[in-house]
Amino acid sequence: MKSLSLIVAFVLATSFAFGQSVWSLDKGHSKVGFTVSHHMISEVDGVFKNYTAKFTATKEDFSDAVFEFSAETASLNTENEARDKHLKSADIFDVEKFPAITFKSTSFAKIMGNKWKATGDLTMKDVTLPVSLELWVGGPEKNDRAKRFEVGIKAIGKLSRNAFGVGKNLPTLMVGDDVELRILGEFNKLY
Repeated sequence: MKSLSLIVAFVLATSFAFGQSVWSLDKGHSKVGFTVSHHMISEVDGVFKNYTAKFTATKEDFSDAVFEFSAETASLNTENEARDKHLKSADIFDVEKFPAITFKSTSFAKIMGNKWKATGDLTMKDVTLPVSLELWVGGPEKNDRAKRFEVGIKAIGKLSRNAFGVGKNLPTLMVGDDVELRILGEFNKLY
């Protein structure tokens, strides 16, 4: 379940930077979440409440864009106190020993229209693996009132929690191995 949140980091690979630009995350209009199957009959959702992100590009076509993301594992929230306590324990995320999940993109490419693909290295519990996300990008739009450009992003990806050692003792019949990451975000830069 926790691995899902990591993917959330990819969402930041928003696609519109003119020249040397850094796009900032608007947390009031963003969410990093995940979904994992439970007992193969239902799903459980969760979010990371505390996270940071940065997106930088020097080329207008964003072919050299770099996205960096970090989420605090202790900020995990599934709206169930007992489950959250277990997820934060040494059995699952071990938040005392591994306080953050990080991501840094290695590439991002336009597929077609407003669809992009971001690939990068995700690190969770001292395991670093490549992860890819599909992105849908809205904008950029100019917000004259706020004197900034704004971009909306929806990112979806799948990862294996077992590959990162998250809940490795949990049978996949109890908690699925595949975790879907869903990231909704707005990013902006001043003009």
